[in-house]
Amino acid sequence: MSTKIGVFDFYTLSKSIPVIDVRSPKEFETGHYPGAYNIPIFNNDERTIVGTIYKKISRNDSVLKGLELVGPKLKDFAQQAQQIAKNNQLLIYCWRGGMRSASMAWLFETVGIKTHILTGGYKAFRRAGKVRLSKTEKLMVLGGLTGSGKTETLQEIQKQGEQVCDLEGLAHHKGSAFGALGQERQPTNEQFENNLIYEWFSFDLNKPIWVEDESHSIGNNWIPDELFSIMRQAPVIKMEIDKKLRITRLVNEYAGFDKKYLENCIFKISKRLGGQHAKKALESLEKGFLEDVADITLTYYDKSYSFGLEKREKGTVFPIQLDSSDCSYNASQLIAFSKNLNSK
Repeated sequence: MSTKIGVFDFYTLSKSIPVIDVRSPKEFETGHYPGAYNIPIFNNDERTIVGTIYKKISRNDSVLKGLELVGPKLKDFAQQAQQIAKNNQLLIYCWRGGMRSASMAWLFETVGIKTHILTGGYKAFRRAGKVRLSKTEKLMVLGGLTGSGKTETLQEIQKQGEQVCDLEGLAHHKGSAFGALGQERQPTNEQFENNLIYEWFSFDLNKPIWVEDESHSIGNNWIPDELFSIMRQAPVIKMEIDKKLRITRLVNEYAGFDKKYLENCIFKISKRLGGQHAKKALESLEKGFLEDVADITLTYYDKSYSFGLEKREKGTVFPIQLDSSDCSYNASQLIAFSKNLNSK
C-alpha cells in the first residue's frame, strides 16, 4: 500500500528518493517540484477532454473517459517508473494529491514499487513554502554599489559556514541590463519560486540567512511578496568599496563578451544614461576602452541604487568600509560585522 506524507517529510525523502510529477506536460513546464520527473497520466489535450466532461456531464463519465485514455499507456508508465525508482521507491504528486496521484501510485505498487504520495499535492508544497518564507525573521541583506562583488562575496560567506540564498543564481540573471549575459535561460516565475522554496526548506529559521539586496524583479522573475516584504524591512549591510576597484571587477567580468551584446545592453539604459553619456559609452566600447564604459554606466547604477536605499527606513542600513577586492577576506569581515550588529 502507498503511504501519504506531509510536505516536510516529502522534502526530506526527496533528498534520496526520486520524485514523480503525474500532471500534464503543460502543468509541469509552468512549474514543478525541483528535480521531479514528469510521467503525465494525461497529455495536455487529454487533460482538457477529461476536465470538460467532468464539468459539463459528470464525474463518473470523466473517470470512464480517463480509464479509456490511460489504459493503453499503463505498461509504459510502469516501465518508466521502474527505470527511475531508487531502492525500489518513488515519491509522487499531482495538483491536489487526488485521483491522478492515487491511480499512478496503485500502478507503481502493483509492479512492486513502494510509493509515497504528497498529501495535498503540488498545491500544498507551494502553500507550505510561502508560509515558511513569511516566517523568516533573521534575514541579513548584503548591499553595495554595482561592481562590489556581492554575489562572489555571498559565495564566500556560505563557504565560511553561513546560510546563504543566491537569488540571482536561482533566477539565472544578475539583475541589471547586463544581467542576462553568460546566464542560462531564466526559469518561469513559478519555477523560480519553487526553487526558492525548496532551498528555504533547507534553512534553519533560527539562524541568520543571507541574501543580496535586490529589487522586486530579477530579470523576468519576481521575488515572492512573502519574502520581499521581509527583505525591505531587514538590516542591510552595505559594502563600501572604491570605485576603481569596482571598475576593475566589472571589466574583468564583462571583457570576454562580444561587443554587440554589450552594445545592446547599453542601448537598454540609454535613456536613463542620457544621450551624451550613452553616446560616449558606445564610442568607448567601440575603441575597447572598457574602463570608461564601466565608469559611465556606474554613474547611472550608483545613483539608482542609492535612490533605492534612501527609501528604506532610517537605521536599517549599516555601511562597512572595505579596502580590498578579496571576496574571502571581505566575507570574514562582513560575518564579524553582522555578529556584532546582532549582539546589540
